[in-house]
Amino acid sequence: MSEKFRIKNVEFENRIFLAPMAGVADRAFRELCVNYGAGYTVTEMVSSKGLTMGDRKSGELLTLGECENPAGAQIFGDDPEIMAQAAVKCLAYNPAIIDINMGCPAPKVAMNGGGASLMKNIKLAGEIVRAVSQAVSVPVTVKIRKGWDESTVNAVELACELEKNGAAAIAIHGRTRSQMYSGKVDYEIIADVKKAVSIPVIGNGDVVDEPSAAIMLEKTNCDALMIGRGAMGNPWLFRRINAYLNECRVLPDVSVSEKMTVMLKHIQTLIEYKGEYTAMREARHHAAYYTKGLRGGASFRREIGTLESFEQLQELAYRIAKENE
Repeated sequence: MSEKFRIKNVEFENRIFLAPMAGVADRAFRELCVNYGAGYTVTEMVSSKGLTMGDRKSGELLTLGECENPAGAQIFGDDPEIMAQAAVKCLAYNPAIIDINMGCPAPKVAMNGGGASLMKNIKLAGEIVRAVSQAVSVPVTVKIRKGWDESTVNAVELACELEKNGAAAIAIHGRTRSQMYSGKVDYEIIADVKKAVSIPVIGNGDVVDEPSAAIMLEKTNCDALMIGRGAMGNPWLFRRINAYLNECRVLPDVSVSEKMTVMLKHIQTLIEYKGEYTAMREARHHAAYYTKGLRGGASFRREIGTLESFEQLQELAYRIAKENE
């Protein structure tokens, strides 16, 4: 795992990537994960229609931090021409890669032709990748799932079509759309995709610690790992997995005091980018993960749900650290 990894001309420091998570993997969180060893980050998904129509929020979502290099910009939609136009607009934000979302299970995306619903229309999925690949000079990657449901497991067929139309790499989450995030990841389908294509394959799903990262690599032979929910409230997971895979070292657990320090740094950056009002409401979600498994965690999480100022969060973080010494 120590050798450099490439997707076409884009080189990565390591193979442990942060997944693009809507509502979670914003600029502040991505920068934090890079500082703890994430080898690659991808923006939250951006609507191709919204972007081509000049939606202000799309620009905010696509803004990359200085330390995010390389980073990808993720778009979604079901119209090849509009997706190509959106990809070109993304280039103004200097992403190293354009990533196409064909795996999002959220109803508001999947029930409107985008995300995982494209797995039901392989021909259209291929046309989208071809249009985007022809429109931009940077590599185009695609994030997919196992299939729409267990009766339509078609990740291998889809992956082959995407490669044929210009995809430079494929990230696959080993669950169907109907599973959402329930059940267990299917390593076999990721391994099958890896065998079927000649482009890099990135395994995604249930990587939450060092052993699960090693198992994903061993069972799938994938080229890189993409971590999603496992990194929430746990950005040092990238550092731990890199040490484990590259140096056979198990790093000591992070102290509660350090957890609280990192949480506060995370939310401070969030405030810098979004303002205190918005950041503190988003902080409630993040803080709940940072306090998971701690003594008194349930009580603290109830309190977190009422936070409105950074000073309140600082006070709570101090109490949490003190009660968990």
